[in-house]
Amino acid sequence: MALLDGTWVTEGGLETDLIFNHGVDLPDFAAFPLLETPEGVALLRSYYAGFTAIAGSCGAGVLFETPTWRASPEWGRRLGYDQAGLDRANRAAVELIRAVLEEADVAGRRISGCVGPRGDAYLATGADADAAAEYHLPQIRCLAEAGADLVHAMTMIDTAEAVGAVRAARSAGIPVSISFTVETDGRLPDGRTIAEAIQAVDDAAPADFYGLNCVHPAHVLAALDGGAWQERLTFFRPNASTLSHAELDAMDELDAGDIPLLVDLTGDLLAQLPAVTVLGGCCGTDTRHVAALWSSRATRAEGPDQPPRSQAR
Repeated sequence: MALLDGTWVTEGGLETDLIFNHGVDLPDFAAFPLLETPEGVALLRSYYAGFTAIAGSCGAGVLFETPTWRASPEWGRRLGYDQAGLDRANRAAVELIRAVLEEADVAGRRISGCVGPRGDAYLATGADADAAAEYHLPQIRCLAEAGADLVHAMTMIDTAEAVGAVRAARSAGIPVSISFTVETDGRLPDGRTIAEAIQAVDDAAPADFYGLNCVHPAHVLAALDGGAWQERLTFFRPNASTLSHAELDAMDELDAGDIPLLVDLTGDLLAQLPAVTVLGGCCGTDTRHVAALWSSRATRAEGPDQPPRSQAR
């Protein structure tokens, strides 16, 4: 089996679930410091295990992202970690996922090393590709050496940083996925379309896979144009809420969204994104959302072909 053949359940919004549903304090939205204590490790194991049951029920494999979205140099320094401490955390994260997957009765197992943006996830900064490659290389190399099957640079809004992440992955000898996030108009913060962003990365340093995360399907549906780029997307991890990133950042309470709406619109979206094999959630989602998405996916796969709702309305 090729790396991502078949279908793969991935987790939901780790950080928002821990903060709002479990009362866990995560400074700078960083989950990796939980790996430092037995209690934190137990919490993370329990969190991930909830999603293996979903995969088992629908006959899919499991692809879990390590809890390392913030485990890179500048974010690490803010939290008191030097490079040795970050290396320890990234390796421990891979070991954690490996241990959870070894206990899972599922069709397949993949460990994805999660890499986040250098800066704020929603503000374009005009990154330099060479500087981004240098920045991300220590974390990506560590994840690769620890045994991750691929690395996934998530919540990318800057194509230069995405190119840098791909170059770092090539240096480390590991497959790489790039997931962009977009605003409510279906465009990256700098105004690029998803198609333009993928093309920019392909022109400079093609990734093995692409995806979208931290965006509601309603916002992606607005961006669909029937282009070939739609067949390039392998990962989809939607937000629960239809609110913008700015609105979500300003909230003190979790917006868990409208699950039936999320399910319906994700189904419409996936009908037009035939290559998506990895499906989970992002901010505001938990096992309820991911289970509903997969239940709907199974129902649609078994039923007669229907036109996407976005076209039928």
